[in-house]
Amino acid sequence: MSLKEKDPKIFSLVEKELERQIDTLDLIASENYAPKEILEASASVLTNKYSEGYPGKRYYAGNEFIDQIELIAIERASKLFGMPCANVQPHSGSSANFEAYRALMKEGDTLMGLKLDQGGHLTHGSPVNFSGQLYNIVSYGVDKETEQLDYDAIMEQAKEVKPKVIVCGYTAYPRTVYFDKFREIADACGAYLLCDIAHIAGLIAGGAHMPAGPYADVITTTTHKSLRGPRGAIILAKEEHCKLINKGVFPGSQGGPLDHITAAKAVCFHNAMQPEFKEYAAQIVKNAKALAEELKKHGFRLVSGGTDNHLILIDVKSKGLNGKIAQNALENSGIITNKNTIPYDTEKPFVGSGIRVGTPAVTTRGMKEEEMKYVAELFSRALEKPEDEEFHKKLKSEVKEFMGRFPIYGDL
Repeated sequence: MSLKEKDPKIFSLVEKELERQIDTLDLIASENYAPKEILEASASVLTNKYSEGYPGKRYYAGNEFIDQIELIAIERASKLFGMPCANVQPHSGSSANFEAYRALMKEGDTLMGLKLDQGGHLTHGSPVNFSGQLYNIVSYGVDKETEQLDYDAIMEQAKEVKPKVIVCGYTAYPRTVYFDKFREIADACGAYLLCDIAHIAGLIAGGAHMPAGPYADVITTTTHKSLRGPRGAIILAKEEHCKLINKGVFPGSQGGPLDHITAAKAVCFHNAMQPEFKEYAAQIVKNAKALAEELKKHGFRLVSGGTDNHLILIDVKSKGLNGKIAQNALENSGIITNKNTIPYDTEKPFVGSGIRVGTPAVTTRGMKEEEMKYVAELFSRALEKPEDEEFHKKLKSEVKEFMGRFPIYGDL
């Protein structure tokens, strides 16, 4: 029986979610549309298999083909990001960071990452997260004036505190991350360098951002976001860290891997090696830069003044709003974003003074610089009357009509 026949309630909700994705303008920087071949692998019979362990060393029989799939995924990941060791089993970016930290540090060691409210991630040392509870956290920030990383200041701080691990790569930092400078900082204080490239992995794979491979001791990344694969993660590392990382993933923190997702990751890496992916990655950045300039024309203040990557952080306080109000007004207009803190924010994290937007999803749908003018106009209009429901209802219809010109899956 089909899902529609067996469980019409869930089928209906899946259909409604597809309709929502088709009709709305997705500007969430960490979201994307996985292509059909990724969906096909993710929904395959591979979900039926248990394969605890690693290729050639499984705890269950019947893994002949699973082993081949995982070895292909490992080989492709290593080649794509220029690292000798790859573990393709982590279920999420957070678990990948957890597993990488355990390989590099002992409980109580010092971890140095960017503050959460200035663009870092929960797993980079937030006190509500395992990272802030297991390790001694020393956070660095961005410069108050430029709202960008001050590498000289980070160097001084690192030399003083001598962390065991320095984390770079962020969730809400719109500028280039200079991994070579972080390598110098790590070497100067004897630290390991962990590059969390979850947001910019697709840009790196497509040559639109400097690579982390030549500089990192360990790289963690999700496989969705700008990489446009399935939801999941991988860890890449220098050879000397490989054994500890593999033990940390299994049996350290996970049991059986998700073999259907491993296959989808392999497909994702293959896609990212194609010439058209380079064009895609370059277009993401072109679109982000174009959108940033258009938003400034509409009177928005952008954190750091603009963007070098896929992401823009907008200070909506400059329009007399907060992030929560703005996010709701935008969603009511069919524009999907997320509220976010901005550097040195005075609002609580659940409210925030900013809106974070990104261009991976709209670029996947075929939009280019010319469309960014209209996207900025729609964004601006949605915030003109944040409490006017009738106004938003009309704007939502306009957004739906616009998005109809950029199909996701055709006949899916």
